[in-house]
Amino acid sequence: MARESIKARERKRERLVAKYAQKRAELKAAGDYEALDKLPKNASPVRLHNRCKLTGRPKGYMRKFGINRVTFREMASAGKIPGVTKSSW
Repeated sequence: MARESIKARERKRERLVAKYAQKRAELKAAGDYEALDKLPKNASPVRLHNRCKLTGRPKGYMRKFGINRVTFREMASAGKIPGVTKSSW
């Protein structure tokens, strides 16, 4: 499980990206790159990293579910994810 400070930092980045998204789009359309440089670094969507919503694990992230593979497997085996069943043949 990720440290709380790491998860909090990522949430803070997500808020900053959302806050400056409109302004960023306008500046990009206008071609004003000097004003874009003055925006905070963490306001750029490139700096976001996908993390598991439950544990904060950065690797093995499954976009469709928003969780990592380990948590997905545990939840799927417990039947907590609707529509997902264990395959057998």
